[in-house]
Amino acid sequence: MVSQRHSVCLIIPAYNEAAVIAEVIKNLNKAFSKTKFIYEIVVIDDGSKDDTAKISKTAGAHVIQHILNVGSGGATATGLSYAKQSGYTIAATLDADGQHNVKDVIKGIELMNEGAADLLIGSRLIDSEGMSRIKVVGNRGLSMITFLTFGVKVTDSQSGLRIFSKKALENLKWKTAGYEFCSEMLWRAKQQGLAIKEYPIKAIYTEYSQSKGQNNWNAINIVRSLIQRRIVEMFE
Repeated sequence: MVSQRHSVCLIIPAYNEAAVIAEVIKNLNKAFSKTKFIYEIVVIDDGSKDDTAKISKTAGAHVIQHILNVGSGGATATGLSYAKQSGYTIAATLDADGQHNVKDVIKGIELMNEGAADLLIGSRLIDSEGMSRIKVVGNRGLSMITFLTFGVKVTDSQSGLRIFSKKALENLKWKTAGYEFCSEMLWRAKQQGLAIKEYPIKAIYTEYSQSKGQNNWNAINIVRSLIQRRIVEMFE
């Protein structure tokens, strides 16, 4: 059980990321070892078929393995549950493909440590330079759907870089397991009365990271799932 002040759990949901996960962990360790924070890197191996788990352990991360692939939402929930049970005061989630600059992760944690919010989203769309036009359109569209469906207004609802306060760790839960959890999570945070804010980040786009994540066609399935969830709960 972690009880120290400024303790941070760095959560990386991962599915078949053996090619890059070691570098992501190495960069986090190198940067966070120079900060005031007590930290742990936790990789949630979401049923990978490659050596993601083995490579992550060798690189120095604590690994939690799902036997089956349950989706980004399920893997993120597992990581946050671990952070809560371990007594961390702050948790951060970030993508396993190397898209996020470690400096932006640290910046978000410092803002959270200063009491900036309960849920802090690293937005790629406050300044979208370098992001493909297709991804900009898709992410802006899903952020608009998030606002219209749940009344939560953010610029980048689908960002994988998120910082959670202890209050958020103790109260925030969602029901979807796929990428649609990104929007549902914001809705649940609003229901819990959690303060939601954004801060600007610059994503690192490589050929590898551009090939990962969700595509705009999948957005149709996400929207359908979110609307169904909203309608169901209106009658519960």
